[in-house]
Amino acid sequence: KKTKGDPKTGQEEESHTCCGCRFPLLFALLQLALGISVTVLGFLMAGISSSLLVRDTPYWAGIIVCVVSLVGFVMLCISYQPDEKTCVQFTVKLMYFLLSALGLVACVLAVAFAAHHYLQMTKFTCDTILESCQCKLDTADPLGRTFIYQDAADCGSLTSMLNLYLLLQMVLNLIAALVCLSACFVMWKHRYQVFYVGVRFYPLTATEDQQEKV
Repeated sequence: KKTKGDPKTGQEEESHTCCGCRFPLLFALLQLALGISVTVLGFLMAGISSSLLVRDTPYWAGIIVCVVSLVGFVMLCISYQPDEKTCVQFTVKLMYFLLSALGLVACVLAVAFAAHHYLQMTKFTCDTILESCQCKLDTADPLGRTFIYQDAADCGSLTSMLNLYLLLQMVLNLIAALVCLSACFVMWKHRYQVFYVGVRFYPLTATEDQQEKV
């Protein structure tokens, strides 16, 4: 039987906790909050203009992060067993790791798309024509590409609001990417530190030698 003072039990409990709570809870809460924020903001951006592309309204990244957080909450409901002795526990932890990696990639893509669109908008020259906002990068070039934002009666309010939303998307997705990266790192460390027995072997050997000498 293992007592509370058993060092092995203490190490197992310590490896299963993070910041005083069960490991996935902190990351799952952060991912849920960030995922909901990114998703809501993405749908708000889609409501500004019907001509915005899917890549410019990254609600898809927020949905992926929300799914990752739900898998983390499921992992909390599974009773913990050392060395992942149950198939369900191993499957859920593997799903959480893979989905966190997918969320990391999605958030990085969302940051890249938002940053590219934001840099373009800082160079736009826009005019309101027939309830649409038409913007150009170079007004002197007659063959230059024209970006059209439908359902926009006021170019000034559209560009200012869209710039704000793009900045928020960059910040939120960057934080979400860092959280997913941290979750992957901690999951990897928690998975493989169980098999690294060198740290436990030598102190136990030294203790046994001391007891024999005494």
